[in-house]
Amino acid sequence: MSEELTPPTDELLLEMINISKSFPGVKALDNVNLKVRSHSVHALVGENGAGKSTLLKCLFGIYKKDSGKIIFQGKEVNFSNSKEALEQGVSMVHQELNLVLQRTVMDNMWLGRYPVKGLFVDHKKMYQDTKAIFDELDINIDPLVKVATLSVSQMQMIEIARAFSYNAKIVIMDEPTSSLTEKEVSHLFSIIRKLKDRGCGIVYISHKMEEIFQLCDEITVLRDGQWVTTRPLEGLAMNDIISMMVGRSLTQRFPEKTNDIGDVILEVKNLTSKKQPSVQDVSFSLRKGEILGIAGLVGAKRTDIVEILFGIRERSAGKIILNGKEIKNNNANEAISHGFALVTEERRSTGIYAHLDIGFNSLISNMKTYKNSVGLLNNNRMKSDTQWVIDSMRVKTPGHKTAIGSLSGGNQQKVIIGRWLLTRPEILLLDEPTRGIDVGAKFEIYQLIIELAKKEKGIIIISSEMPELLGITDRILVMSNGHLAGIVNTKETSQSEILQLASKYL
Repeated sequence: MSEELTPPTDELLLEMINISKSFPGVKALDNVNLKVRSHSVHALVGENGAGKSTLLKCLFGIYKKDSGKIIFQGKEVNFSNSKEALEQGVSMVHQELNLVLQRTVMDNMWLGRYPVKGLFVDHKKMYQDTKAIFDELDINIDPLVKVATLSVSQMQMIEIARAFSYNAKIVIMDEPTSSLTEKEVSHLFSIIRKLKDRGCGIVYISHKMEEIFQLCDEITVLRDGQWVTTRPLEGLAMNDIISMMVGRSLTQRFPEKTNDIGDVILEVKNLTSKKQPSVQDVSFSLRKGEILGIAGLVGAKRTDIVEILFGIRERSAGKIILNGKEIKNNNANEAISHGFALVTEERRSTGIYAHLDIGFNSLISNMKTYKNSVGLLNNNRMKSDTQWVIDSMRVKTPGHKTAIGSLSGGNQQKVIIGRWLLTRPEILLLDEPTRGIDVGAKFEIYQLIIELAKKEKGIIIISSEMPELLGITDRILVMSNGHLAGIVNTKETSQSEILQLASKYL
């Protein structure tokens, strides 16, 4: 479809040639190519739905390609499952975490390949091997703790360490920094450089352009399931890549803000949760048409605020006042009845029913409105509302009956937002709404947020991306270790002031 410039001279480890893959109603890959060399980090970019994850799942044995060739270390391969790919030297760190939460860290590290001593698992060796890898990678996590007790960022480091443990020649990383702090990202980059020095080829999928320019040597761009170009990163500008990804020039990262701010819609006074260390004495207000950001470092308890407001985390003290009237929001159903909606941070584990269709995922929060006087569901209205979600959110899908888990992350997120809009909320709580979403889809979601604000909705958005908060909010509430460190006007603040406030109670 496009061009390939002269590559570096390092050994070619992996070549995927003219790979095609179709699902019912959609051609996900159409003659796509990818070449990965030793001692290199190769960026694979494209909008959500461009085919990046599908291509790598074909390599990893999760999907069976329809046509094309895969040549790994000079030999044609067709891995039938992920175990075979891992054993042959291809490792993958998935965007969505795949850990067994109720098992220990070291169990997760060696699952399916436990070291044995006679007839029994050698727990001592398993501990020592885990500790040795963690020490080499400078990961400070106890191998004996349950994964369920860890933060998302710690789980992400375990996934990376597990991939490292296979001594793979090709390591695929799908949005590996989506849950990491700036310090943890720097740590991850040092791990990636170690792999690169060992002669590995790393395939790096990310929507964060700054990371790609900092880390990667080569880049392959996909668009709408087709290969656009492969070339060295040197000499390319960010706008060049974005233009190749979206097929058009994206002149600005954030839409123009056109929302007007009205009267106070929500008052939060002395919000406190004492069950486990959580928020302490947090007070703020939210106005109609206002977009209020919440900033803070990992562990600042940003998510705790929206979970308390939505009734899924216990509130031990404080008041929630909506339109001048105190409400309780003791559970999610009560919060929904008061016009609250929550888009959660962990899309796959708490946002979607992955194996069920788009229709179910669009309608589940609004089911009571589809019942008639005798309790039967109105199928025509349900179909109409599902189509409204698909059309208004611009969801790329073959149809209503497609399992939502088969869609790209950005399209899943659009369905979730559409689901909540069907409940006609007054207060929209968005926790990392653009995590793992490409620049084009992000722009659409920003437009949607601003349009909702123009309709006098009150919007609270949590984000770890500082440019995002500075680009779309009106004010920013900064949390530090469960305490309110300050509230700043977006137009009058800076990234350094926000980071300074975020460190106030550490």
